[in-house]
Amino acid sequence: MAPSGPGSVRRRCRRVLYWIPVVFITLLLGWSYYAYAIQLCIVSMEDIGEQVVCLIAYHLLFAMFVWSYWKTIFTLPMNPSKEFHLSYAEKELLEREPRGEAHQEVLRRAAKDLPIYTRTMSGAIRYCDRCQLIKPDRCHHCSVCDKCILKMDHHCPWVNNCVGFSNYKFFLLFLAYSLLYCLFIAATDLQYFIKFWTNGLPDTQAKFHIMFLFFAAAMFSVSLSSLFGYHCWLVSKNKSTLARGSLVPILGAIGEDKAPLGKPCCEAFRSPVFRHGTDKNGFSLGFSKNMRQVFGDEEKYWLLPIFSSLGDGCSFPTCLVNQDPEQPSTPAGLNSTSKNPENHQFPAKPLRESQSHLLTDSQSWTEGSTNLGKDKAGMSNPALTMENET
Repeated sequence: MAPSGPGSVRRRCRRVLYWIPVVFITLLLGWSYYAYAIQLCIVSMEDIGEQVVCLIAYHLLFAMFVWSYWKTIFTLPMNPSKEFHLSYAEKELLEREPRGEAHQEVLRRAAKDLPIYTRTMSGAIRYCDRCQLIKPDRCHHCSVCDKCILKMDHHCPWVNNCVGFSNYKFFLLFLAYSLLYCLFIAATDLQYFIKFWTNGLPDTQAKFHIMFLFFAAAMFSVSLSSLFGYHCWLVSKNKSTLARGSLVPILGAIGEDKAPLGKPCCEAFRSPVFRHGTDKNGFSLGFSKNMRQVFGDEEKYWLLPIFSSLGDGCSFPTCLVNQDPEQPSTPAGLNSTSKNPENHQFPAKPLRESQSHLLTDSQSWTEGSTNLGKDKAGMSNPALTMENET
């Protein structure tokens, strides 16, 4: 039986408090439905055609808004797979070794077959003491969820959930449909809002719902448009909020490891650091491929809150520009020459099958015929060469 001390009570209270923003949004959404569908469309609109068109369009946006919001809240964040967890023997060895080079040597041996290319600012293996695992690329430890989250973007208080690999598409659609929802309400409510100030509306309670509905829709439209635009830019550059290098006030608690609430440690807010150094565009594959990495290859699913993102969240294609000295070179038999003298030879990059086709268009990757050793289950480790994108 779990202990029920003061610490346990505090944790339960925090869990309850974390749901307050979600409850607020839910209540606001419920009121907006009543104010728009009942008080505005049914009570205040006199034209039947206008009523029908507005109600159909409104319910379509309302349904997509609620669906995407629900998926963002209740989709569990994905955690690193077992291959990134240390074995019992490795944990014991790590505990015996002091912090320093010997400690890092243990981690380097454990990570030698893993698809990991990013490092800490000091060049060390990214290791989570709390979860006792080697962090995959773009993975961070959330101080609120107390878990390592794959491709973590931020912990959003408005959905009481971590936004990461498993629900980032849902979060983007939530922002998009909530923005369209607010813009539609503001646009169709505007003429009745003007009538309110010119005494053109009957003196009923509907006039006050119409007034506050317009104010709320206009206010949220401004804030949502800036946030949605920011995340669209992140997607186009294949970046995340944590890797952007700047703090966004709306994020709430997004610290890494043991960073306190709302005060993430410096490693969380920086451009990704590879073995050859910092590269803020290291994961960018071009606009089209960056979009497909989040929304998938099948366009029919792009506007639906159905998971269609590419990959497994543990490894990502990169645009590395320097040879990695710690990886085996491309086999001599592999034809890596090109007419372009500025081409760079790339290190072996372990890619899942679901990701490798991201690099088959303007970026030409060549798979070697010789395996570079025994990979862990579920991984491939081909020798790859990439031509500069023009």
